[in-house]
Amino acid sequence: MRANNRGMRKRTTIGLALATALAFAPLAGHAAPAATYHAPKNGFGQPDLQGTWTNASLTSLQRPAMFKTLTLTDAEAVALEKRRAAARANQDKPTDPKLGAPPVANDPGGYNASWTDPGVSLGRIDGKVRTSWIVDPADGRLPYSTAGHQAYVDALRKARNSWDGPENRPLGERCILGFGSTAGPPMLNVLYNNNYQIVQSKDAVAILVEMNHDARIVRLTDRKHPPADVRPWMGDSVGWWEGDTLVVETTNFNPGESLRPYFDNSILLSPNAKVTERFTRVSPKQILYQFQVDDPATYSQVWKAEMPMNAAPGPVYEYACHEGNYALPGILAGARKADKEGRKIEAVDVSGR
Repeated sequence: MRANNRGMRKRTTIGLALATALAFAPLAGHAAPAATYHAPKNGFGQPDLQGTWTNASLTSLQRPAMFKTLTLTDAEAVALEKRRAAARANQDKPTDPKLGAPPVANDPGGYNASWTDPGVSLGRIDGKVRTSWIVDPADGRLPYSTAGHQAYVDALRKARNSWDGPENRPLGERCILGFGSTAGPPMLNVLYNNNYQIVQSKDAVAILVEMNHDARIVRLTDRKHPPADVRPWMGDSVGWWEGDTLVVETTNFNPGESLRPYFDNSILLSPNAKVTERFTRVSPKQILYQFQVDDPATYSQVWKAEMPMNAAPGPVYEYACHEGNYALPGILAGARKADKEGRKIEAVDVSGR
């Protein structure tokens, strides 16, 4: 689900002029070097993870049915990337009749896909092209339990078919957290604004998420989580160093962020889930980001994934979600008008059957 973000600032003074981001993004195309690389140290003697990074990629969390294996050959990847580029170019054609595009039925036209920045290449780890971030289970799919899948379908149905008030709408529409699980943890790639800035101090690591300009603080001073009734957005994160790797454990998730809908990167996490992340700088231009999700209330097993986070030009500009964002008032106003007229809004089937 995605709000209408016409008023959000991004990289230029023109609200949604994001096309330049598509040109410079280094994306998930850098091969990791040999394992002998060691990250430089910062002033505190820690491995230096600081900088601006992106996880923009054509690879998604779950493996599409068209792929049967975790990896592809370079030739297969290039062919797919070319097809995606052609589809992207077609999406970017003018759709506004005033710009010369033929009108389609009663469609008033749109503003094409120039503002999106999903990535232009598939993810590569150790030089091998990945078809999914999930590595366990081996099929690259989320291992929902029967009860967990039903909870996911119920939550998605409510999110797509509830217009009684803002509390029922997804967090991205409400400008609380970014769409999908971009804020994390785990931090997943979405349609655009896939940049992260990492800043370190002696006692903490801060991860700034471009969308929705969220900042997660990882404490390095202790591993004790707060009482169960303390549940901040993005959970409570504690971390420690294991050699060159920053390990982060997050618990105490807010119930309001259980559903994180975004196409094949959608996930459901119960409030009592535990996410363990590992950040390892494997080259000057890449961090290997690995994570596992332990959530018996939702999944039949612990599942694991890994993705590259590649160096990106900075700085990360403010994602001003509320500025000119008419999606939420428009959705609710439409629902109130339907109520007044005695009309029932048609529900969306999300069962997948």
